[in-house]
Amino acid sequence: MVTFPIIDAHVHLWNPARFRMPWLEEVPAIKRPYELDQYLAQTAGLPIEGIIYIEVDVPAEDALREAQWIVDCAQHDARIQGIVAAAAIEERERLRPYLESLVALDPRIKGVRRNLQGETAPGFCLQPAFVEGVQMLPEYDLSFDLCLTHTQMPDVIQLVRLCPETRFILDHLGKPDIRDHMLDPWRDHIRELASCPNVMCKLSGMVTEADHQQWVPEDLAPYIAHILDTFGEDRVLFGSDWPVMLLATSYPRWVQVLDDLTAHLTPAAKRKLWSENARRWYRLRFQ
Repeated sequence: MVTFPIIDAHVHLWNPARFRMPWLEEVPAIKRPYELDQYLAQTAGLPIEGIIYIEVDVPAEDALREAQWIVDCAQHDARIQGIVAAAAIEERERLRPYLESLVALDPRIKGVRRNLQGETAPGFCLQPAFVEGVQMLPEYDLSFDLCLTHTQMPDVIQLVRLCPETRFILDHLGKPDIRDHMLDPWRDHIRELASCPNVMCKLSGMVTEADHQQWVPEDLAPYIAHILDTFGEDRVLFGSDWPVMLLATSYPRWVQVLDDLTAHLTPAAKRKLWSENARRWYRLRFQ
């Protein structure tokens, strides 16, 4: 089991009674409160040093309120070291005032995310207003988390190339089709994306892209190996995707599997994966 300090770079916290999350209607197994107390209970015994909260796809009108809520939580628990808030990037006229309000809330707000995985229109993230919004983020020292499916990778590669000054973090390896063991063309797309130096990749969310009931570590191995080969030890970071991960695994099992599949890394590379890269890329300051 991991003995290095861990920064979990992908944690969701929610309570359906506090915020509306329409997407939870499709996954009733996790349609209940998952807050910090539950997270700490399920990670007991693991060296969790800090977490980065990732927005939970609330309606746009609730986005700033969600950010304020997690800021309030962070003021009572220093383990919440970074926050990635929701932002309707494509809303050109309202984006700048929103970003100004967002960063004024707390220095723990390190990035934003506009969920792409549910968008079916080709080129959605390449519309001019979207690109301009992403290009605006460095002005506020904010990064952009990329949440997409593997079929959207070509558009996202173009987006990243249009925004060379923006820091990007690819969530969940771009959601490859692990369930059906499909590696291509995902591998080529990842290699192309990794050639852009302003992109990091989270080793997260893999088990929910595999067969929830029957996955084995060998199903994940070629995907992890390719990410390590293309991004290198300085641009990968650990994330759990808790509590969504509970659809397919427990937290300790995911940590153990990832630890086993990266056992060949040097101690220095392991420290980067489990904590140091997250601290650097998300610019964490809180201890």
